[in-house]
Amino acid sequence: MSIFRRRAMGLGAIAVAALLVLSACSSESDTATGGAENCEAYAEYAGNEGTTVEIYTTIISPEADLFVESLQEFMDCTGITVNWNGSQEFEAQISVRVEGGTAPDLAIFPQPGLLAKFAGNGLVAAPAKVAESVDANYSPDWKAYGTGPDGVFYAAPLGANVKSFVWYSPKTFADNGWSIPTTWPELLALSDEIAAGGAVQPWCAGFGSGDATGWVGTDWMEDLMLRFNDAATYDAWVSHDIAFNDPKVQTVIDEAAKILKNPDYVGDVASIATTTFQEGGAGIVDGTCAMHRQASFIGGILAADYGATIVNPEDTDVEGGITTFYFPGVSADQRPALGGGEFVGAFSDRPEVQAVQHYLTTADWNNKKAALGGWFSAHKGLDTANVADPVNKVAVEILQNATVFRFDASDVMPAAVGAGSFWKEMTAWVAENKSNKAVLDAIEASWPTE
Repeated sequence: MSIFRRRAMGLGAIAVAALLVLSACSSESDTATGGAENCEAYAEYAGNEGTTVEIYTTIISPEADLFVESLQEFMDCTGITVNWNGSQEFEAQISVRVEGGTAPDLAIFPQPGLLAKFAGNGLVAAPAKVAESVDANYSPDWKAYGTGPDGVFYAAPLGANVKSFVWYSPKTFADNGWSIPTTWPELLALSDEIAAGGAVQPWCAGFGSGDATGWVGTDWMEDLMLRFNDAATYDAWVSHDIAFNDPKVQTVIDEAAKILKNPDYVGDVASIATTTFQEGGAGIVDGTCAMHRQASFIGGILAADYGATIVNPEDTDVEGGITTFYFPGVSADQRPALGGGEFVGAFSDRPEVQAVQHYLTTADWNNKKAALGGWFSAHKGLDTANVADPVNKVAVEILQNATVFRFDASDVMPAAVGAGSFWKEMTAWVAENKSNKAVLDAIEASWPTE
């Protein structure tokens, strides 16, 4: 699971299972769901009445409650009962269940790397109808992440998240006459302009996250890898087909250092390591800093903990109002997106299981789920009118217009690197002023040999 998702959900929560008990489409359920005409939309899933499908996932209440609600009409009209089984011990328990012969019907994998572990080891290939739906409704990048190392397509995309954001206060920008940059050189020029003014620190950042301290630094590297190199190079970096200290990676850390190791931009560089990622963006709320690069989830934290209000870019008169602009590429027409998402894989090929897996790839379900709030996907048929949150709306637009999409690299690299040396060395980079080269050399030396 990507670190920002895990932190946003809250560690230590107990497992929650939500059992959805539904009946076949009847006159009573027609009334409950708005009329028999609604059930006509589910005709292709008929013939599975009285069956049960378990979905095993990391997604627990209260987030799970909205998934339950989004599936209610489908269940009422098809007669399929879905047992939504959410557990924060998913990553450990999915292996236990598969090895013990009690695999769930469907599992929602939060990481492509974890999904790949079960390719040819319990997972069944996605049926043709699911594959056709994914081909029609998602970019090839998303299908690739649901494909195992054996080349078999197993898992359809579900939700998404986007990391390629710069958070800022529209009021602070308007009050100072600053313009939104559309390229990396413009972003650096704006940072220089803000620094020269002296009243506001250009950037604020925090790498602190307990045992996971440093992941914010890896996000910077990943976003810039997609901007200063092509997608093939990013993939080669993730798979170690190029060394971690390759000159192309050296260029990226050099660019990251222009902001994160520049005291004119960030103040005390070493303090970044001990500032928590939650605290890292607080300055854009109170106006002490201008910009903060972070994923879409940080808005909710800044609203809850620091009194921020999520606004539209046009809302320039709201004290404490914050929103985002796209973390720009080297040129204005270069629009890569860094993020993550979940994938729905099946351990059974029963007809009712295939029906649920397919329904989750449709525009109908994606729009129902998005309209309930707090969620979006990369589905091409998702109407942004159903996405109320202004930041999530921008995230959908980024995904739908991205020239390339890539998953968070540290979620795909071997754990010893992605959740180990990469985090550790990026922390040392700021805390100890460790050199760019020394950081990359240390990570390269840590790469597993098997």
